[in-house]
Amino acid sequence: MSEYISWSPIRRLMKHNGALIVARDAVDELVDWMSTSATKITKTALSLTKHAKRKKITRDDILLAIKYF
Repeated sequence: MSEYISWSPIRRLMKHNGALIVARDAVDELVDWMSTSATKITKTALSLTKHAKRKKITRDDILLAIKYF
């Protein structure tokens, strides 16, 4: 599932936020969590979109899904 999120930008983000040394398994764990979270949020947003009888997931659908998450 994590093949959609690149490892390097996440590692850079962690370093930018103060992590001097970042282990590969730490980045892998964060990428896995992000992939799982994004999947759950997308599925929730899709169900909200279908309930509203629309085809396009909007920003508001994502924000509402995050609120439920």
